[in-house]
Amino acid sequence: MIRMVLIDLSGTLHIDNQAIAGAAEALKKLVDHNLTIKFVTNTTKESKRILHNRLTSLGFLVNKDDILSSLGACRNLLVERKLKPMLMIAPEALEDFNGLACPPNEMPNAVVIGLAPTEFNYNKLNEAFRHLQNGAQLIAIHAGKYYKTSDGLSLGPGCFVKGLEYSAQCTATLVGKPNKLFFQAALGNIPAEQAVMIGDDVTDDVKGAMDAGLQGFLVKTGKYKAGDENRINPSPSAVFPSFVEAVDYILSRNI
Repeated sequence: MIRMVLIDLSGTLHIDNQAIAGAAEALKKLVDHNLTIKFVTNTTKESKRILHNRLTSLGFLVNKDDILSSLGACRNLLVERKLKPMLMIAPEALEDFNGLACPPNEMPNAVVIGLAPTEFNYNKLNEAFRHLQNGAQLIAIHAGKYYKTSDGLSLGPGCFVKGLEYSAQCTATLVGKPNKLFFQAALGNIPAEQAVMIGDDVTDDVKGAMDAGLQGFLVKTGKYKAGDENRINPSPSAVFPSFVEAVDYILSRNI
């Protein structure tokens, strides 16, 4: 019996401003069956508020409080460690870090990296490198290899995180998926074996969830590439053409 469904967003429910066909209706089916639903996302391109507005405009029934983002988890980490970071994140995501950025007249003791195309230039990366050389902590909101946009696959922040690790000879703290603690925080009091994660990323979504004790359902939308299901061991709990078929399967098991 499945009691909780964790759902990835970009690539699973939508791609940019285009909903996956039938996904909004499938999500409503889950809501109508009173399953506990959480949306777990590594999206760092935009704040939780902007992301929620995007989803509702696409027709998805999403409670803002049910969105668990790696941005929020990163903010909690910064507060817990009392860090003053250099933020290498997209301008649209900055509002989730209000009051936390290092003041201009002080030296950052952390470098935070998200998906920030405008920040990934030599001068900014070199500035981050120098802070790391001076002892700042490197914090990766996530280290995704790539993601799906309307015009094709695009680089994620992972290669920039790895580059800074290599040059500064340090190891990043990874906050979002596939961090086991991220999934455990989403579960709350529900046992992992009674939960499933649905996503298009076989490593971060599916393997990350399975390593945390959940079932992992892979969908062939978004960043999925042929043969992804064979890249992890054990294999995904199930593979579906899209979110729609994954929902139908869950509901058929819960009858």
